[in-house]
Amino acid sequence: MAAYLIRRLLLMIPTIFGIMLISFVIVQFAPGGPVERVLAQLQGQNTTMSRVTGGGGDLAGRGGTAQAGGGESNSRYRGAQGLDPAFIKRLEQQFGFDKPAPERFLKMLWDYARFDFGKSYFRDVSVLQLIREKLPVSISLGLWMTLISYAISIPLGIRKAVRDGSPFDVWTSGVVIVGYAIPGFLFAILLIVLFAGGSFWQIFPLRGLTSEGWSTFPLWHKVTDYLWHITLPIIAMAIGAFATSTLLTKNSFLDEIRKQYVLTARMKGLSERQVLYGHVFRNAMLIVVAGFPGAFISAFFAGSLLIETIFSLDGLGLLSFESIVNRDYPVVFANLYIFSLLGLVVNLISDLTYSWIDPRIDFEARAA
Repeated sequence: MAAYLIRRLLLMIPTIFGIMLISFVIVQFAPGGPVERVLAQLQGQNTTMSRVTGGGGDLAGRGGTAQAGGGESNSRYRGAQGLDPAFIKRLEQQFGFDKPAPERFLKMLWDYARFDFGKSYFRDVSVLQLIREKLPVSISLGLWMTLISYAISIPLGIRKAVRDGSPFDVWTSGVVIVGYAIPGFLFAILLIVLFAGGSFWQIFPLRGLTSEGWSTFPLWHKVTDYLWHITLPIIAMAIGAFATSTLLTKNSFLDEIRKQYVLTARMKGLSERQVLYGHVFRNAMLIVVAGFPGAFISAFFAGSLLIETIFSLDGLGLLSFESIVNRDYPVVFANLYIFSLLGLVVNLISDLTYSWIDPRIDFEARAA
């Protein structure tokens, strides 16, 4: 197992390199960029863009004065006409675009290997601080959604396997399929209409993870306020999330129930409950439990963007989306790097979980 673990860890290096390289190349050919966005702001084409802080603010001011007296520029940037070429070069220097693309890419990899993600282009704050600020929201959504979906899907999947083909199995399958078919964001809008002051009842809040002044609340009030705010987003995310794990649990139990060792256990006089939970459960739950880390990461990073937007929850999903729109490349690449690295680590943890649950599984022997 040690050799397999080392091999997997070493394989993460070229995988991360390939992910970052492809993303970096795509960004080079994508229209727009931080320099063009600043120029567009100076030309009055984008009044909604966040202001450039620090040195960028000074450069923007000098660019405004350069526009009046500067001649037409030969710059490759759209919206650069009338601006001093020297000002364009200072902007490129500020954002690091004065260096060749390969040099910028290698510098980015070296910095990221040391977990140095730099500062946001358009916010006077480090990228790591931004991520730390948004992390509690995303962890809340991902963790609660995963726990609730597993709490529903495992008992339901076992029950469906035991009563396979019964009316209970049929109608619950219909409910699961309908829940899976309804997009989470659509169900979120329905919940808002019904329970958040849309057209019917004003029971749950619509914005934020906690109420104003939450830090001054007593402990019991903090807990209830937090749960009050998180109820609708979690329901909206979990309504379709348990469908896959429910069917996976059912099919896994059905496969095990039909095996010879189950028939032997029954012939020994064991009760159905002893057979089910003493013999079948451990083998059937292997694939379900081992997939828990992956399910959490998937919910943590991938499933929360629309929910965060609809319920005004300022988490990592919304941060990544806004950074892409604003061409805030340090935030975009840092999120991509962290998410990719976590995904690879979680895949390794899932494999180790398989081996921990069932020692008969030997990935090292399979690899050989």
